[in-house]
Amino acid sequence: MEKIKLIVSDIDGTVLDSKNNVDLQLREIISTLREQSIPFVLASARSPFGILSVAEKLGLENVPMACYNGALIGNFKDDVFYNISEHHINTEELNALLKLLSKKFPEISVSLYYGTEWVVEKLDKWVLIESEIVNSIPKIDTFFEKKAHKLLLIGDSKEIKKLFNVLQNENFKNTDFYLSKENYLEVTANIVSKEHALKELAKHYGLSLAETMTIGDNFNDIPMLESAGIGVAMGNAPKEVKSHATKITSSNDKSGVSLAIKTYVLK
Repeated sequence: MEKIKLIVSDIDGTVLDSKNNVDLQLREIISTLREQSIPFVLASARSPFGILSVAEKLGLENVPMACYNGALIGNFKDDVFYNISEHHINTEELNALLKLLSKKFPEISVSLYYGTEWVVEKLDKWVLIESEIVNSIPKIDTFFEKKAHKLLLIGDSKEIKKLFNVLQNENFKNTDFYLSKENYLEVTANIVSKEHALKELAKHYGLSLAETMTIGDNFNDIPMLESAGIGVAMGNAPKEVKSHATKITSSNDKSGVSLAIKTYVLK
């Protein structure tokens, strides 16, 4: 087995416990990893600032982060985000989708994310709820001539399911749609995934995938768990996710990430 030289970890349900608190033990372990020149990278559907709030609690400074599930990879230096790699939603397909939403699903809340920006055309109830969750306020602007790393579509679960089914039959060859919650539909370029982010990060550090370890708890983590030298599923992960992992650690409420690092990297 190759020595692990890069760790990529999911955030929600993994680094964060069920009360959204960071494992205090993990900050000390990350300090030890830094001494051994082993990067610990956070990968999430969150925006750069959404990840930064967690990264700061863990003492992760000047370390890359994979945002929007890998649509944007980069890091903050002096409050400025510098890109390492990025993948936009195809412009023609983005505009076609926005027209479809406006015409057939006007009640669906649309949030557009580009770089560190969160843009909405109006402050509806779903935007206000999301704003409270992520502790951030979006910019109100038109979507006209905008680029996007990600769209987040929120609404009643029945309407989101209906929209999801409609989109499966539309001609969006370069775009992926996936449910992150029963009423949250995420939209990215179809090249985007945590697995692809892992490969880009390994290339950035000049490492093979065999020298990487990934940690996650949900279905969108499966490809990166399978691709890494060691793929660790959290104890709180569904059985199917665990079946695709190399190793299984304890739950997010029992310092599962810290245990995995101590067991497989700092042993």
